[in-house]
Amino acid sequence: MQPSVLAVPQALEPVDLDRYPLHEPGSDGWDAAVRTARDHLAADGCAVLPGFVRAAWRDRLRREGEEIAPRAHHESQVVNVYNTEPDPDLPAEHPARVPLERGNAFVARDRIPDDQVIHRLYPVPAFRAFLAACVGVPELHELADPLAGLCLNVVGEGRSHPWHFDTNEIAISLLTRAPEAGGVFEYCPDIRSDGAENTADVAAVLAGDGGDRVRRLELRAGELQLFRGRYSLHRVTEVRGGTARHTAIFSYSARPGVVGSAVRTRQLFGRTLPEHGGQRSVRVDGLMD
Repeated sequence: MQPSVLAVPQALEPVDLDRYPLHEPGSDGWDAAVRTARDHLAADGCAVLPGFVRAAWRDRLRREGEEIAPRAHHESQVVNVYNTEPDPDLPAEHPARVPLERGNAFVARDRIPDDQVIHRLYPVPAFRAFLAACVGVPELHELADPLAGLCLNVVGEGRSHPWHFDTNEIAISLLTRAPEAGGVFEYCPDIRSDGAENTADVAAVLAGDGGDRVRRLELRAGELQLFRGRYSLHRVTEVRGGTARHTAIFSYSARPGVVGSAVRTRQLFGRTLPEHGGQRSVRVDGLMD
């Protein structure tokens, strides 16, 4: 069967389509890019697509991130690894009882202008189809969450994003501005599964005893990262220097209707909307969160 060639949406102009031909599903180049991403995900629990955004567009990415960064909700909070409310009935050794200081900030989707590169790219079907093939699922859906589906993560000097799990199974992120120092992505691939929390292993990582389970990754601007954030514990280490770390986060799910909980949404964005909480929240598993 001949590969299909789709009309190239303007939203894909920033992408290096020679290296990542999103508009040519089934082509040799498309298959090669997908195969490489799948191999890295299988081996490392994470795939990085270097040079995903063409060099000529990276300054615009950086400027747009700097433009909206002041709209981020900043709030230092003591949280736990699951971002759930404290539960004194849990055993003292449970990782949910370990306090963590969260000092990063998020710009919600409804505060990112529609004409920005990241907002134009997020809903493009060819982008989602390529990502779905990379992670090995039939289809990826935009989150039904009007705040968390797309956001800009801002980690300033002296701040970090502590150990946590994501609400959605697959995290897709694009570094738009690298810090001067620090801000290293650390993760423990598949430390839990949809049927097991594996709290002993999680507690060991929080205690600094993760050993070889903890992997480190220093990303560069314009690199796209694919990551199983629902099941892999991860964090961003403290940023040093005067340049904040900016990351666009594209959140998708293998099933439609996923919405963040009211508690977590308020932690990240300082507010909630009618869509949050209640029966409209959908999860793919019974994990703590």
